[in-house]
Amino acid sequence: MSAPARAVTVEPTGVPVLILKEGTQRTYGREALRANIMIVRAIAETLRTTYGPKGMDKMLVDSLGDITITNDGATILDKMDVQHPTAKLVVQIAKGQDEEVGDGTKTAVILAGELLRVAEELLDKNVHPTIIVSGYKKAAEEAIKKLQELAEPIDINNDEILKKIARTSLTSKAVHGARDYLAEIVVKAVKQVTEKRGDKWYIDLDSIQIIKKHGGGLRDTQLVYGIVLDKEVVHPGMPKRVENAYIVLLDAPLEVEKPEIDAEIRISDPTYLKKFLEEEERILEDMVEKIYNVAVERMKRDGMEPGKAGIVVITQKGIDEVAQHFLAKKGIMAVRRVKRSDIEKISKATGAKIVSNIEDLTPEDLGFAKLVEERKVGEDKMVFIEGCPNPKAVTIVIRGGLERLVDEAERSIQDAMHAVADAIRDGKIVAGGGAVEVELSKYLREIAPKIGGKEQLAVEAFARALEGLPMALAENAGLDPVENMMKLRAAHSKPDGKWYGINVFNGNVENMMELGVVEPVSIKANAIKAGTEAATMVLRIDDIIAAARREEKEEKEKEKKEEGEE
Repeated sequence: MSAPARAVTVEPTGVPVLILKEGTQRTYGREALRANIMIVRAIAETLRTTYGPKGMDKMLVDSLGDITITNDGATILDKMDVQHPTAKLVVQIAKGQDEEVGDGTKTAVILAGELLRVAEELLDKNVHPTIIVSGYKKAAEEAIKKLQELAEPIDINNDEILKKIARTSLTSKAVHGARDYLAEIVVKAVKQVTEKRGDKWYIDLDSIQIIKKHGGGLRDTQLVYGIVLDKEVVHPGMPKRVENAYIVLLDAPLEVEKPEIDAEIRISDPTYLKKFLEEEERILEDMVEKIYNVAVERMKRDGMEPGKAGIVVITQKGIDEVAQHFLAKKGIMAVRRVKRSDIEKISKATGAKIVSNIEDLTPEDLGFAKLVEERKVGEDKMVFIEGCPNPKAVTIVIRGGLERLVDEAERSIQDAMHAVADAIRDGKIVAGGGAVEVELSKYLREIAPKIGGKEQLAVEAFARALEGLPMALAENAGLDPVENMMKLRAAHSKPDGKWYGINVFNGNVENMMELGVVEPVSIKANAIKAGTEAATMVLRIDDIIAAARREEKEEKEKEKKEEGEE
Protein backbone atom coordinates (compact mmCIF):
# COMPACT_ATOMS: atom_id res chain seq x y z
CA MET A 1 0.00 0.00 0.00
CA SER A 2 1.12 3.55 -0.69
CA ALA A 3 -0.34 6.57 1.08
CA PRO A 4 0.54 10.03 2.38
CA ALA A 5 0.36 8.29 5.81
CA ARG A 6 -0.49 11.36 7.84
CA ALA A 7 -3.05 9.66 10.00
CA VAL A 8 -3.83 6.30 11.52
CA THR A 9 -7.50 5.80 12.49
CA VAL A 10 -7.92 4.34 15.92
CA GLU A 11 -11.16 2.42 16.55
CA PRO A 12 -13.76 2.36 18.14
CA THR A 13 -14.03 6.18 18.42
CA GLY A 14 -13.13 6.75 14.80
CA VAL A 15 -10.92 9.71 15.77
CA PRO A 16 -7.86 9.93 13.51
CA VAL A 17 -4.55 10.13 15.41
CA LEU A 18 -1.75 11.94 13.58
CA ILE A 19 1.55 10.09 13.82
CA LEU A 20 3.69 11.38 10.96
CA LYS A 21 4.24 14.96 9.82
CA GLU A 22 2.25 16.43 7.00
CA GLY A 23 3.69 15.63 3.57
CA THR A 24 5.33 12.35 4.69
CA GLN A 25 4.99 9.58 2.12
CA ARG A 26 4.67 5.96 3.22
CA THR A 27 4.83 2.86 1.06
CA TYR A 28 4.53 -0.49 2.81
CA GLY A 29 4.01 -4.21 2.37
CA ARG A 30 4.34 -5.97 -0.97
CA GLU A 31 4.17 -2.69 -2.88
CA ALA A 32 7.31 -1.29 -1.13
CA LEU A 33 9.17 -4.52 -1.90
CA ARG A 34 8.12 -4.54 -5.56
CA ALA A 35 9.08 -0.85 -5.99
CA ASN A 36 12.57 -1.50 -4.57
CA ILE A 37 13.08 -4.62 -6.69
CA MET A 38 12.02 -2.70 -9.80
CA ILE A 39 14.55 0.09 -9.07
CA VAL A 40 17.51 -2.29 -8.57
CA ARG A 41 16.55 -4.23 -11.70
CA ALA A 42 16.33 -0.98 -13.69
CA ILE A 43 19.90 -0.05 -12.66
CA ALA A 44 21.13 -3.60 -13.38
CA GLU A 45 19.50 -3.43 -16.85
CA THR A 46 21.31 -0.13 -17.52
CA LEU A 47 24.67 -1.76 -16.76
CA ARG A 48 23.79 -5.09 -18.39
CA THR A 49 24.31 -3.75 -21.94
CA THR A 50 27.87 -2.64 -21.05
CA TYR A 51 28.88 -6.11 -19.79
CA GLY A 52 31.63 -8.10 -21.50
CA PRO A 53 33.98 -7.51 -24.45
CA LYS A 54 31.08 -6.69 -26.78
CA GLY A 55 29.36 -4.37 -24.28
CA MET A 56 28.26 -0.89 -25.37
CA ASP A 57 29.30 2.45 -23.83
CA LYS A 58 27.20 5.08 -22.04
CA MET A 59 27.35 8.82 -22.59
CA LEU A 60 26.68 10.71 -19.34
CA VAL A 61 26.14 14.46 -19.35
CA ASP A 62 26.22 16.27 -15.98
CA SER A 63 24.37 19.45 -14.96
CA LEU A 64 27.29 21.61 -16.21
CA GLY A 65 27.25 19.92 -19.62
CA ASP A 66 30.48 17.92 -19.09
CA ILE A 67 30.46 14.68 -21.05
CA THR A 68 31.75 11.29 -19.85
CA ILE A 69 31.81 8.35 -22.28
CA THR A 70 32.53 5.07 -20.49
CA ASN A 71 31.52 1.49 -19.86
CA ASP A 72 33.14 1.35 -16.42
CA GLY A 73 30.41 0.28 -13.96
CA ALA A 74 31.58 2.37 -10.99
CA THR A 75 31.92 5.50 -13.16
CA ILE A 76 28.47 5.08 -14.75
CA LEU A 77 26.76 4.74 -11.35
CA ASP A 78 28.78 7.62 -9.90
CA LYS A 79 27.92 10.00 -12.76
CA MET A 80 24.26 8.95 -13.01
CA ASP A 81 23.50 10.99 -9.87
CA VAL A 82 20.57 8.79 -8.81
CA GLN A 83 17.90 10.19 -6.47
CA HIS A 84 15.96 7.21 -5.10
CA PRO A 85 17.33 5.91 -1.75
CA THR A 86 17.31 2.27 -2.94
CA ALA A 87 19.26 3.25 -6.06
CA LYS A 88 21.79 4.98 -3.79
CA LEU A 89 22.24 1.68 -1.90
CA VAL A 90 23.20 -0.03 -5.17
CA VAL A 91 25.69 2.75 -5.96
CA GLN A 92 27.30 2.24 -2.53
CA ILE A 93 27.58 -1.52 -3.12
CA ALA A 94 29.31 -0.84 -6.47
CA LYS A 95 31.67 1.69 -4.85
CA GLY A 96 32.51 -0.84 -2.13
CA GLN A 97 33.40 -3.42 -4.81
CA ASP A 98 35.51 -0.83 -6.65
CA GLU A 99 37.41 0.18 -3.50
CA GLU A 100 37.93 -3.39 -2.29
CA VAL A 101 39.13 -5.12 -5.48
CA GLY A 102 39.04 -2.36 -8.12
CA ASP A 103 37.10 -4.30 -10.79
CA GLY A 104 33.93 -6.38 -11.18
CA THR A 105 31.41 -3.65 -10.30
CA LYS A 106 29.13 -4.57 -13.19
CA THR A 107 29.21 -8.24 -12.17
CA ALA A 108 28.08 -7.31 -8.63
CA VAL A 109 25.23 -5.03 -9.77
CA ILE A 110 23.97 -7.35 -12.54
CA LEU A 111 24.03 -10.29 -10.09
CA ALA A 112 22.01 -8.23 -7.56
CA GLY A 113 19.44 -7.46 -10.29
CA GLU A 114 19.23 -11.14 -11.31
CA LEU A 115 18.86 -12.29 -7.68
CA LEU A 116 15.94 -9.90 -7.21
CA ARG A 117 14.35 -10.96 -10.51
CA VAL A 118 14.27 -14.62 -9.45
CA ALA A 119 13.26 -13.62 -5.89
CA GLU A 120 10.16 -11.98 -7.37
CA GLU A 121 9.12 -15.34 -8.81
CA LEU A 122 9.44 -16.91 -5.32
CA LEU A 123 7.47 -14.05 -3.75
CA ASP A 124 4.65 -14.81 -6.21
CA LYS A 125 4.66 -18.39 -4.84
CA ASN A 126 4.22 -16.93 -1.31
CA VAL A 127 7.75 -17.72 -0.15
CA HIS A 128 8.53 -15.29 2.68
CA PRO A 129 11.37 -12.76 2.07
CA THR A 130 13.28 -13.92 5.20
CA ILE A 131 13.39 -17.49 3.84
CA ILE A 132 14.70 -16.19 0.51
CA VAL A 133 17.34 -14.09 2.34
CA SER A 134 18.43 -17.10 4.43
CA GLY A 135 18.64 -19.31 1.32
CA TYR A 136 20.64 -16.68 -0.59
CA LYS A 137 23.16 -16.34 2.24
CA LYS A 138 23.71 -20.12 2.39
CA ALA A 139 24.03 -20.26 -1.42
CA ALA A 140 26.58 -17.39 -1.44
CA GLU A 141 28.67 -19.08 1.27
CA GLU A 142 28.66 -22.39 -0.60
CA ALA A 143 29.43 -20.67 -3.91
CA ILE A 144 32.45 -18.82 -2.45
CA LYS A 145 33.77 -22.04 -0.84
CA LYS A 146 33.45 -23.85 -4.17
CA LEU A 147 35.06 -20.89 -5.98
CA GLN A 148 38.17 -21.18 -3.77
CA GLU A 149 38.31 -24.94 -4.53
CA LEU A 150 37.97 -24.36 -8.28
CA ALA A 151 40.60 -21.57 -8.39
CA GLU A 152 43.96 -22.54 -9.83
CA PRO A 153 47.23 -21.36 -8.21
CA ILE A 154 49.62 -19.25 -10.29
CA ASP A 155 53.30 -18.38 -10.12
CA ILE A 156 53.35 -14.62 -9.65
CA ASN A 157 56.80 -14.45 -11.28
CA ASN A 158 55.20 -15.71 -14.48
CA ASP A 159 54.62 -12.45 -16.35
CA GLU A 160 52.67 -14.20 -19.11
CA ILE A 161 49.86 -15.17 -16.69
CA LEU A 162 49.78 -11.64 -15.24
CA LYS A 163 49.57 -10.20 -18.76
CA LYS A 164 46.59 -12.49 -19.51
CA ILE A 165 44.84 -11.15 -16.38
CA ALA A 166 45.49 -7.53 -17.43
CA ARG A 167 44.41 -8.32 -21.02
CA THR A 168 41.15 -9.90 -19.80
CA SER A 169 40.39 -6.76 -17.76
CA LEU A 170 41.19 -4.47 -20.73
CA THR A 171 39.24 -6.53 -23.33
CA SER A 172 35.86 -5.11 -22.32
CA LYS A 173 37.09 -1.48 -22.44
CA ALA A 174 37.35 1.16 -25.14
CA VAL A 175 41.13 0.56 -25.31
CA HIS A 176 40.50 -2.97 -26.68
CA GLY A 177 42.72 -2.34 -29.76
CA ALA A 178 45.87 -1.59 -27.72
CA ARG A 179 45.19 -4.12 -24.92
CA ASP A 180 48.37 -6.22 -25.46
CA TYR A 181 50.60 -3.14 -25.37
CA LEU A 182 48.86 -1.65 -22.32
CA ALA A 183 48.75 -5.03 -20.50
CA GLU A 184 52.55 -5.21 -20.68
CA ILE A 185 52.90 -1.68 -19.25
CA VAL A 186 50.42 -2.47 -16.44
CA VAL A 187 52.26 -5.69 -15.41
CA LYS A 188 55.67 -3.96 -15.40
CA ALA A 189 54.31 -1.04 -13.33
CA VAL A 190 52.56 -3.24 -10.72
CA LYS A 191 55.56 -5.58 -10.36
CA GLN A 192 57.86 -2.59 -9.85
CA VAL A 193 55.90 -1.32 -6.80
CA THR A 194 55.33 -4.79 -5.28
CA GLU A 195 57.10 -5.48 -1.98
CA LYS A 196 57.27 -8.62 0.12
CA ARG A 197 56.52 -8.03 3.80
CA GLY A 198 56.91 -11.23 5.80
CA ASP A 199 55.20 -13.92 3.73
CA LYS A 200 52.68 -11.54 2.14
CA TRP A 201 52.88 -9.33 -0.91
CA TYR A 202 52.19 -5.63 -0.34
CA ILE A 203 51.19 -3.48 -3.31
CA ASP A 204 50.50 0.25 -2.97
CA LEU A 205 48.92 1.24 -6.29
CA ASP A 206 49.08 4.91 -5.22
CA SER A 207 52.82 4.61 -5.95
CA ILE A 208 51.92 4.36 -9.65
CA GLN A 209 51.43 7.89 -10.90
CA ILE A 210 49.16 8.33 -13.91
CA ILE A 211 49.54 11.39 -16.12
CA LYS A 212 47.14 12.04 -19.01
CA LYS A 213 48.02 14.06 -22.11
CA HIS A 214 45.88 13.94 -25.21
CA GLY A 215 47.71 13.86 -28.52
CA GLY A 216 49.42 10.92 -30.23
CA GLY A 217 47.80 7.48 -30.01
CA LEU A 218 47.22 4.90 -27.28
CA ARG A 219 50.42 3.13 -28.35
CA ASP A 220 52.40 6.27 -27.45
CA THR A 221 51.54 5.57 -23.79
CA GLN A 222 54.79 4.96 -21.92
CA LEU A 223 56.04 3.64 -18.59
CA VAL A 224 58.66 5.81 -16.86
CA TYR A 225 60.78 4.19 -14.15
CA GLY A 226 60.59 7.32 -12.07
CA ILE A 227 58.28 10.30 -11.79
CA VAL A 228 56.93 12.83 -14.30
CA LEU A 229 56.04 16.30 -13.01
CA ASP A 230 53.41 18.32 -14.83
CA LYS A 231 55.56 21.41 -14.24
CA GLU A 232 58.35 23.26 -15.99
CA VAL A 233 61.78 24.50 -14.87
CA VAL A 234 61.28 27.83 -13.06
CA HIS A 235 64.05 29.93 -14.68
CA PRO A 236 65.13 30.14 -18.34
CA GLY A 237 68.81 30.28 -17.29
CA MET A 238 68.68 26.87 -15.60
CA PRO A 239 69.79 23.66 -17.34
CA LYS A 240 66.94 21.75 -19.01
CA ARG A 241 68.74 18.41 -18.81
CA VAL A 242 70.74 17.10 -15.84
CA GLU A 243 72.52 13.74 -15.97
CA ASN A 244 73.51 11.94 -12.73
CA ALA A 245 71.19 14.25 -10.79
CA TYR A 246 71.37 14.62 -7.02
CA ILE A 247 67.85 15.52 -5.91
CA VAL A 248 66.94 17.81 -3.01
CA LEU A 249 63.29 17.57 -1.88
CA LEU A 250 62.04 20.55 0.12
CA ASP A 251 58.88 21.20 2.04
CA ALA A 252 60.09 24.77 2.62
CA PRO A 253 60.09 27.92 0.47
CA LEU A 254 63.29 29.37 -1.00
CA GLU A 255 62.06 32.81 0.01
CA VAL A 256 62.63 35.26 2.85
CA GLU A 257 59.53 34.67 4.92
CA LYS A 258 57.33 37.60 5.85
CA PRO A 259 57.11 38.27 9.61
CA GLU A 260 54.08 36.86 11.46
CA ILE A 261 53.43 40.19 13.19
CA ASP A 262 52.88 43.56 11.51
CA ALA A 263 56.32 45.17 11.49
CA GLU A 264 57.32 48.62 10.29
CA ILE A 265 60.86 49.72 9.47
CA ARG A 266 61.65 53.42 9.21
CA ILE A 267 64.61 54.19 6.96
CA SER A 268 66.13 57.65 7.10
CA ASP A 269 69.10 57.06 4.81
CA PRO A 270 69.17 55.50 1.30
CA THR A 271 72.25 53.44 2.27
CA TYR A 272 70.18 51.66 4.92
CA LEU A 273 67.63 50.69 2.25
CA LYS A 274 70.47 49.31 0.12
CA LYS A 275 71.80 47.32 3.10
CA PHE A 276 68.31 46.04 3.86
CA LEU A 277 67.87 44.71 0.32
CA GLU A 278 71.42 43.32 0.26
CA GLU A 279 70.72 41.42 3.49
CA GLU A 280 67.64 39.82 1.90
CA GLU A 281 69.79 38.78 -1.08
CA ARG A 282 72.48 37.42 1.22
CA ILE A 283 69.96 35.23 3.10
CA LEU A 284 68.74 33.73 -0.21
CA GLU A 285 72.32 33.29 -1.47
CA ASP A 286 73.24 31.46 1.76
CA MET A 287 70.28 29.09 1.25
CA VAL A 288 71.45 28.27 -2.29
CA GLU A 289 75.08 27.97 -1.12
CA LYS A 290 74.03 25.52 1.61
CA ILE A 291 72.18 23.32 -0.94
CA TYR A 292 75.16 23.45 -3.33
CA ASN A 293 77.75 22.57 -0.67
CA VAL A 294 75.73 19.66 0.72
CA ALA A 295 75.25 18.25 -2.82
CA VAL A 296 78.97 18.61 -3.65
CA GLU A 297 79.87 16.83 -0.38
CA ARG A 298 77.56 13.93 -1.36
CA MET A 299 79.11 13.79 -4.86
CA LYS A 300 82.61 13.55 -3.41
CA ARG A 301 81.47 10.80 -1.06
CA ASP A 302 80.05 8.86 -4.05
CA GLY A 303 83.27 9.44 -6.03
CA MET A 304 81.40 11.55 -8.59
CA GLU A 305 83.09 14.59 -10.15
CA PRO A 306 80.93 17.77 -9.80
CA GLY A 307 81.32 18.39 -13.55
CA LYS A 308 79.78 15.00 -14.39
CA ALA A 309 76.84 15.31 -12.01
CA GLY A 310 74.14 17.92 -11.45
CA ILE A 311 71.80 19.18 -8.77
CA VAL A 312 68.00 19.37 -8.92
CA VAL A 313 65.87 21.16 -6.31
CA ILE A 314 62.17 20.27 -6.08
CA THR A 315 60.01 22.14 -3.59
CA GLN A 316 56.38 22.05 -2.55
CA LYS A 317 56.46 25.82 -1.87
CA GLY A 318 57.61 28.86 -3.85
CA ILE A 319 61.04 30.03 -5.01
CA ASP A 320 61.89 33.77 -4.87
CA GLU A 321 63.05 35.37 -8.15
CA VAL A 322 66.37 36.34 -6.55
CA ALA A 323 66.84 32.73 -5.36
CA GLN A 324 66.04 31.53 -8.90
CA HIS A 325 68.86 33.76 -10.18
CA PHE A 326 71.38 32.31 -7.68
CA LEU A 327 70.27 28.74 -8.46
CA ALA A 328 70.68 29.39 -12.20
CA LYS A 329 74.19 30.83 -11.59
CA LYS A 330 75.18 27.60 -9.81
CA GLY A 331 73.73 25.52 -12.69
CA ILE A 332 71.02 24.03 -10.44
CA MET A 333 67.70 22.97 -11.98
CA ALA A 334 64.67 23.86 -9.84
CA VAL A 335 60.93 23.05 -9.93
CA ARG A 336 58.44 24.70 -7.55
CA ARG A 337 54.88 24.26 -6.26
CA VAL A 338 54.91 20.47 -6.73
CA LYS A 339 51.98 18.56 -5.17
CA ARG A 340 52.66 16.84 -1.86
CA SER A 341 51.61 13.46 -3.31
CA ASP A 342 54.13 13.88 -6.16
CA ILE A 343 56.91 14.87 -3.71
CA GLU A 344 56.21 11.67 -1.74
CA LYS A 345 56.37 9.59 -4.95
CA ILE A 346 59.73 11.23 -5.89
CA SER A 347 60.98 10.33 -2.40
CA LYS A 348 59.98 6.67 -2.99
CA ALA A 349 61.53 6.63 -6.47
CA THR A 350 64.85 8.42 -5.80
CA GLY A 351 65.44 7.67 -2.13
CA ALA A 352 65.50 11.39 -1.24
CA LYS A 353 64.18 12.52 2.15
CA ILE A 354 61.72 15.41 2.36
CA VAL A 355 63.38 18.27 4.29
CA SER A 356 61.29 20.95 6.05
CA ASN A 357 64.21 23.27 6.96
CA ILE A 358 67.16 23.98 4.67
CA GLU A 359 69.46 24.35 7.71
CA ASP A 360 68.81 20.66 8.53
CA LEU A 361 69.83 19.43 5.05
CA THR A 362 72.52 16.72 5.11
CA PRO A 363 74.23 14.74 2.30
CA GLU A 364 72.23 11.60 3.32
CA ASP A 365 68.94 13.41 2.54
CA LEU A 366 69.69 13.63 -1.19
CA GLY A 367 68.19 11.26 -3.76
CA PHE A 368 69.64 10.16 -7.08
CA ALA A 369 68.36 9.78 -10.64
CA LYS A 370 70.37 9.13 -13.80
CA LEU A 371 68.45 11.77 -15.75
CA VAL A 372 66.19 14.73 -15.00
CA GLU A 373 64.98 16.46 -18.15
CA GLU A 374 62.34 18.95 -19.24
CA ARG A 375 60.48 17.66 -22.31
CA LYS A 376 57.55 18.84 -24.35
CA VAL A 377 54.57 16.47 -24.24
CA GLY A 378 51.72 17.63 -26.45
CA GLU A 379 51.38 21.38 -25.77
CA ASP A 380 52.93 21.35 -22.29
CA LYS A 381 56.37 21.07 -20.80
CA MET A 382 56.99 18.35 -18.23
CA VAL A 383 59.93 17.33 -16.07
CA PHE A 384 60.91 13.64 -16.35
CA ILE A 385 62.87 12.08 -13.47
CA GLU A 386 64.21 8.79 -14.86
CA GLY A 387 66.74 6.07 -14.21
CA CYS A 388 66.15 5.82 -10.46
CA PRO A 389 67.90 2.87 -8.78
CA ASN A 390 65.15 0.30 -7.97
CA PRO A 391 62.31 2.87 -7.87
CA LYS A 392 59.31 2.05 -5.65
CA ALA A 393 57.24 4.61 -7.56
CA VAL A 394 56.71 4.71 -11.33
CA THR A 395 54.67 6.76 -13.81
CA ILE A 396 52.41 5.82 -16.69
CA VAL A 397 52.02 8.66 -19.21
CA ILE A 398 48.79 7.98 -21.12
CA ARG A 399 48.42 9.38 -24.63
CA GLY A 400 45.42 9.25 -26.96
CA GLY A 401 43.96 11.20 -29.84
CA LEU A 402 40.90 12.38 -27.92
CA GLU A 403 40.52 13.71 -24.36
CA ARG A 404 37.54 11.40 -23.68
CA LEU A 405 39.59 8.41 -24.86
CA VAL A 406 42.50 9.36 -22.56
CA ASP A 407 40.05 9.56 -19.60
CA GLU A 408 38.59 6.14 -20.46
CA ALA A 409 42.12 4.71 -20.91
CA GLU A 410 42.97 5.90 -17.39
CA ARG A 411 39.89 4.13 -15.95
CA SER A 412 40.73 0.96 -17.91
CA ILE A 413 44.38 0.95 -16.78
CA GLN A 414 43.29 1.50 -13.15
CA ASP A 415 40.99 -1.57 -13.37
CA ALA A 416 43.73 -3.67 -14.98
CA MET A 417 46.27 -2.61 -12.31
CA HIS A 418 43.84 -3.64 -9.56
CA ALA A 419 43.22 -7.00 -11.28
CA VAL A 420 46.97 -7.75 -11.53
CA ALA A 421 47.54 -6.61 -7.91
CA ASP A 422 44.65 -8.85 -6.72
CA ALA A 423 46.14 -11.82 -8.60
CA ILE A 424 49.56 -11.28 -6.97
CA ARG A 425 47.93 -11.05 -3.50
CA ASP A 426 45.60 -14.06 -4.06
CA GLY A 427 47.98 -16.24 -6.03
CA LYS A 428 44.84 -17.86 -7.57
CA ILE A 429 42.82 -17.37 -10.73
CA VAL A 430 39.56 -18.57 -12.31
CA ALA A 431 38.40 -18.53 -15.92
CA GLY A 432 36.16 -15.77 -17.31
CA GLY A 433 33.69 -15.87 -20.18
CA GLY A 434 30.87 -17.07 -17.91
CA ALA A 435 32.67 -20.36 -17.17
CA VAL A 436 32.92 -20.00 -13.41
CA GLU A 437 29.29 -18.80 -13.06
CA VAL A 438 27.94 -21.86 -14.91
CA GLU A 439 30.14 -24.21 -12.85
CA LEU A 440 28.94 -22.61 -9.57
CA SER A 441 25.33 -22.73 -10.79
CA LYS A 442 25.69 -26.47 -11.54
CA TYR A 443 27.20 -27.05 -8.06
CA LEU A 444 24.40 -25.13 -6.27
CA ARG A 445 21.74 -27.16 -8.11
CA GLU A 446 23.44 -30.35 -6.92
CA ILE A 447 23.55 -29.31 -3.23
CA ALA A 448 20.11 -27.58 -3.09
CA PRO A 449 18.18 -30.80 -2.16
CA LYS A 450 20.60 -31.37 0.78
CA ILE A 451 19.62 -27.98 2.23
CA GLY A 452 15.94 -28.92 2.01
CA GLY A 453 12.83 -26.95 3.01
CA LYS A 454 11.74 -23.79 1.25
CA GLU A 455 15.36 -22.53 1.42
CA GLN A 456 16.08 -25.11 -1.28
CA LEU A 457 13.98 -22.98 -3.66
CA ALA A 458 16.11 -19.91 -2.83
CA VAL A 459 19.37 -21.83 -3.47
CA GLU A 460 18.02 -23.00 -6.85
CA ALA A 461 16.96 -19.42 -7.60
CA PHE A 462 20.53 -18.27 -6.76
CA ALA A 463 21.83 -20.83 -9.30
CA ARG A 464 19.48 -19.41 -11.96
CA ALA A 465 20.60 -15.84 -11.12
CA LEU A 466 24.28 -16.78 -11.64
CA GLU A 467 23.39 -17.99 -15.15
CA GLY A 468 22.13 -14.48 -15.91
CA LEU A 469 25.77 -13.29 -16.26
CA PRO A 470 26.83 -15.58 -19.17
CA MET A 471 23.42 -14.91 -20.75
CA ALA A 472 24.18 -11.16 -20.63
CA LEU A 473 27.56 -11.85 -22.32
CA ALA A 474 25.81 -13.78 -25.10
CA GLU A 475 23.08 -11.13 -25.57
CA ASN A 476 25.64 -8.31 -25.86
CA ALA A 477 27.56 -10.29 -28.49
CA GLY A 478 24.37 -10.70 -30.57
CA LEU A 479 24.20 -14.45 -29.84
CA ASP A 480 21.18 -16.51 -28.79
CA PRO A 481 21.38 -16.56 -24.97
CA VAL A 482 19.17 -19.66 -24.46
CA GLU A 483 21.00 -21.74 -27.08
CA ASN A 484 24.41 -20.77 -25.64
CA MET A 485 23.22 -21.54 -22.12
CA MET A 486 22.24 -25.05 -23.23
CA LYS A 487 25.65 -25.55 -24.88
CA LEU A 488 27.41 -24.33 -21.71
CA ARG A 489 25.41 -26.66 -19.45
CA ALA A 490 26.23 -29.58 -21.76
CA ALA A 491 29.96 -28.70 -21.72
CA HIS A 492 30.01 -28.38 -17.91
CA SER A 493 28.36 -31.77 -17.44
CA LYS A 494 31.55 -33.40 -18.81
CA PRO A 495 34.36 -34.27 -16.33
CA ASP A 496 36.88 -31.76 -17.79
CA GLY A 497 34.34 -29.06 -18.67
CA LYS A 498 34.67 -26.70 -15.68
CA TRP A 499 36.47 -23.90 -17.59
CA TYR A 500 34.20 -23.83 -20.67
CA GLY A 501 32.72 -20.40 -21.40
CA ILE A 502 31.41 -18.31 -24.31
CA ASN A 503 33.92 -17.02 -26.83
CA VAL A 504 32.00 -13.87 -27.78
CA PHE A 505 34.21 -13.26 -30.83
CA ASN A 506 33.20 -16.43 -32.69
CA GLY A 507 30.10 -17.55 -30.74
CA ASN A 508 31.56 -20.93 -29.77
CA VAL A 509 31.77 -22.56 -26.34
CA GLU A 510 35.51 -23.01 -25.65
CA ASN A 511 37.99 -23.60 -22.81
CA MET A 512 38.56 -20.11 -21.39
CA MET A 513 41.66 -21.08 -19.39
CA GLU A 514 43.38 -22.19 -22.63
CA LEU A 515 42.24 -18.99 -24.37
CA GLY A 516 43.83 -16.94 -21.58
CA VAL A 517 40.54 -15.36 -20.37
CA VAL A 518 41.37 -15.35 -16.65
CA GLU A 519 40.50 -13.27 -13.59
CA PRO A 520 41.72 -13.14 -9.97
CA VAL A 521 39.51 -15.21 -7.64
CA SER A 522 38.96 -12.25 -5.26
CA ILE A 523 37.15 -10.19 -7.94
CA LYS A 524 34.58 -12.96 -8.49
CA ALA A 525 34.27 -13.77 -4.76
CA ASN A 526 33.78 -10.12 -3.83
CA ALA A 527 31.22 -9.61 -6.63
CA ILE A 528 29.16 -12.57 -5.33
CA LYS A 529 29.34 -11.19 -1.76
CA ALA A 530 28.46 -7.64 -2.82
CA GLY A 531 25.62 -8.70 -5.15
CA THR A 532 24.11 -10.98 -2.49
CA GLU A 533 24.35 -8.28 0.19
CA ALA A 534 22.60 -5.75 -2.07
CA ALA A 535 19.78 -8.19 -2.94
CA THR A 536 19.22 -9.37 0.66
CA MET A 537 19.21 -5.79 1.95
CA VAL A 538 16.47 -4.84 -0.51
CA LEU A 539 14.42 -7.99 0.23
CA ARG A 540 14.34 -7.15 3.95
CA ILE A 541 12.70 -3.73 3.40
CA ASP A 542 8.89 -3.78 3.67
CA ASP A 543 8.19 -0.18 4.66
CA ILE A 544 9.45 3.11 3.22
CA ILE A 545 8.66 6.25 5.21
CA ALA A 546 9.93 9.33 3.39
CA ALA A 547 9.81 12.77 5.02
CA ALA A 548 8.52 15.69 2.97
CA ARG A 549 11.22 17.34 0.88
CA ARG A 550 12.47 20.67 2.13
CA GLU A 551 11.34 22.60 -0.98
CA GLU A 552 7.81 21.19 -0.65
CA LYS A 553 7.72 22.12 3.04
CA GLU A 554 8.84 25.66 2.26
CA GLU A 555 6.19 26.00 -0.46
CA LYS A 556 3.42 24.84 1.89
CA GLU A 557 4.58 27.19 4.63
CA LYS A 558 4.60 30.04 2.10
CA GLU A 559 1.04 29.18 0.99
CA LYS A 560 -0.17 29.14 4.62
CA LYS A 561 1.47 32.50 5.25
CA GLU A 562 -0.17 34.02 2.17
CA GLU A 563 -3.57 32.63 3.22
CA GLY A 564 -3.10 34.15 6.72
CA GLU A 565 -2.27 37.55 5.21
CA GLU A 566 -5.39 37.44 3.06
